[in-house]
Amino acid sequence: MKTIEIKGSLRNELGKKHTRQIRKAGNVPAIIYGKEKNINFSAHENSFKNLVYTHEAHLADINLDGQLFKAVLHDIQFHPVTDRILHADFVQVFDDKPIIMDIPVLITGDSAGVKAGGKLSVKKRNLKVKALAEDLPDHLEIDVTDLKIHHSIKVGGLAFDKLELLDPKITTVVTVATSRVALKTEEELAAETAEGAGEEGAEESEETKDLQEKHK
Repeated sequence: MKTIEIKGSLRNELGKKHTRQIRKAGNVPAIIYGKEKNINFSAHENSFKNLVYTHEAHLADINLDGQLFKAVLHDIQFHPVTDRILHADFVQVFDDKPIIMDIPVLITGDSAGVKAGGKLSVKKRNLKVKALAEDLPDHLEIDVTDLKIHHSIKVGGLAFDKLELLDPKITTVVTVATSRVALKTEEELAAETAEGAGEEGAEESEETKDLQEKHK
């Protein structure tokens, strides 16, 4: 998994007044939930952009006045109007302790169902996994090449090396639904089949009639 560096400063004052001052200066108040204690800090809002505005998961190397902390983003709050980052929560990562993290899903392959006129629908954009930090991927690749119309891929049908999937096994990740094009194709196929069966029946009737005439 890729790592993004964030440089910030430890916070000694935690009041609302100090928090407003931090934001006014273009910084973001944040916290790291550690094993023994929590670490409050602030960093410039630009430091978080590559971590937040991305389709991949990342680890964060947080440098606070020379002290280094490895962490993952746990939660982030945005201003309801401006979308500026208001606060960020991190969880400290340890090399020997598994962590739980949401990892983005990456769909690959051309679905057989889509080629037949179906519509691909991704139901889960992220999956919750448990693993050591060194085993966490940037994304979870799911190949849909063999996925047909009315078929789906569920969490229970997925497996990744050194990862434990925590979402319920019955959770649908991606499916191919019937579209108008697919329905039309199915109706045409059914009509062709019925027409073919009718022609075969007519031919058999003619053959039977001919045989009956010969035996008279």
